Amino acid sequence: QVLLVESGGGLVQAGGSLRLSCAASGGTFKSYVMGWFRQTPGKERDLVASISWNGGRTYYASSVKGRFTISRDNAKSTVYLDMNKLRPEDTAVYYCATSLTLTTAIDTYNHWGQGTQVTVSS
Repeated sequence: QVLLVESGGGLVQAGGSLRLSCAASGGTFKSYVMGWFRQTPGKERDLVASISWNGGRTYYASSVKGRFTISRDNAKSTVYLDMNKLRPEDTAVYYCATSLTLTTAIDTYNHWGQGTQVTVSS
């Protein structure tokens, strides 16, 4: 069973930066595509960014492209999300998840962390 633990969330002013981390255990991390999702109350969980097993391919939602960067360290079984130029609309609970394919389809992601809250004040 894969266990994912997110960290790094918090309160930041608009224009600021945060780095989220997701540490994985219990599986073969380097075989997984990793994704970062976010969700606000009453809305669906949306894919923010994803990265292939070796980091060679990435995907970004249009709303974060140019501001967020996803990366991974397979030696540490950790995936990161560097968030810059944060906006109030980035406020959400952020989740990491695993998939076997680089896809935007949420139903292909089958292991999830507990989430970390990011709040951006205006």
